[in-house]
Amino acid sequence: MSSINFDLRKIRAIAFDVDGVLSPSTIPMAESGEPLRMVNVKDGYALQLAMKMGYIIAIISGARTEAVKVRFHGLGIADVYTGVSIKLPCLEKWLLKHNLSPDEVAFVGDDIPDIEVMRRVGLPIAPADAAPEVKDVAKYISPIAGGYGCGRDVIEQIMKAQGKWLADSRAFGW
Repeated sequence: MSSINFDLRKIRAIAFDVDGVLSPSTIPMAESGEPLRMVNVKDGYALQLAMKMGYIIAIISGARTEAVKVRFHGLGIADVYTGVSIKLPCLEKWLLKHNLSPDEVAFVGDDIPDIEVMRRVGLPIAPADAAPEVKDVAKYISPIAGGYGCGRDVIEQIMKAQGKWLADSRAFGW
């Protein structure tokens, strides 16, 4: 049973911010000044499984590094948008590209730049350590902090509600 108070059977697509959602909000810096990111393997597993099971997944991030693109393209996600300073126009284009209505979409964000997008989608979600203003907008606050499995938490609950979690042999491989 899901702890998300929303009809998860409606969800066809999920979009994610990166920093503070799929990676921790504290980021080490390389000597060059480039931000380095940790990622959660369980989030990665859930993302690639969701893609295999037919969900439309997007990354919409202000991050400006090739590593983010490489990571998420490597999981099979085609819609990876980086360097996005204002996210709502990007979301709108993505909705049109995939013929999605906002009520079919979940978005997971953690900070002020995510609020406009969260207000636009049917299911706005925040990790446990999101900014208070973001939590105020969220319909679901994961008990898990960003970068530590909150992506997996969201994907797993949506897929279970639709009978797609571990539904066939595609679940048992990468």
